[in-house]
Amino acid sequence: MKLPRRKFLHLAAGAAALPALPHIARAQAYPSRPVRIMVGFPPAGVTDITARIIGQWLSERLGQQFVIENRPGAGGNLATEAVAKTAPDGYTLLLTASNDAWNATLYGNLKFNYIRDIVPVASISRGMGVLVVHPSVPAKSVPELIAYAKASQGKITIASSGIGSAPHIYWELFKSMTGVEMLHVPYRGGGPALTDLLGGQVQVFFSTVISSIEYIKAGRLRPLAVTAATRADVLPDVPTVAEFVRGYEATIWVGIGAPKDTPPEIVNKLNREINAGLADPRIKMRFVELGDAVFASSPAEFAKLIAEDTDKWGKVIRVANIKAE
Repeated sequence: MKLPRRKFLHLAAGAAALPALPHIARAQAYPSRPVRIMVGFPPAGVTDITARIIGQWLSERLGQQFVIENRPGAGGNLATEAVAKTAPDGYTLLLTASNDAWNATLYGNLKFNYIRDIVPVASISRGMGVLVVHPSVPAKSVPELIAYAKASQGKITIASSGIGSAPHIYWELFKSMTGVEMLHVPYRGGGPALTDLLGGQVQVFFSTVISSIEYIKAGRLRPLAVTAATRADVLPDVPTVAEFVRGYEATIWVGIGAPKDTPPEIVNKLNREINAGLADPRIKMRFVELGDAVFASSPAEFAKLIAEDTDKWGKVIRVANIKAE
């Protein structure tokens, strides 16, 4: 029997839509049970706080609990490996950050491939460092610090919060672009490094803005420059390193990742909801208080940033021959 053309086209259109229906239904039903967000660092740090801010937002928006699970160790690799090996169903997510990008080069024996095994879902925030010196250091600008360090023949000490940490990576980039030599002193965390800087045991440090801002305001530390491409709103009179060292930019990002093969409709749903949160003035202010800025993107844009940073920091790490402890 020959169908009327209008009815045939209607049925054909319906049939074409059928393959998409299960995917649409899956996205609409997600999440139907609690979701874990794994964090590779201990509670109370910036990454942990970020996960809790976004987790609470997603819980309120999607009607299921987004539970934070801290699994610290190996520079964040324990959590990343656990997520890489879990089921790609959207119920285990990763609070991913810049450390994942540079860990790909820093560690030689990883049991996962970050770029291959973790799907970028949504970026959340970006943060910058601030180059600070103890007041006993005579330099009052980046060029003066470079000249002072070169004249001191490697006797100036620069602290970091550990081998392969953000302050260490920021310093190595600075060193490679200026040719300046300082004695690197790695600490076990930013807190001890900052304590010794305040006490004058070390002289220079690429600190986070949030941890050093009060000491800067009190005159106990002198800020020379911030590491982002633009000046910080909270330190508008402090120049960028790039104003003196052309092309220098060092920032960290934080976002959400998922295991490879996680359905795109779930990735896209999470991306939309997270971006909605980043547009909320209350959440924006929370990140300002952390010294960061919200940073929304599509999954594709986030993937591009991750790939670029993995390549950029990989080169810095190889040139400096940095090995994870």
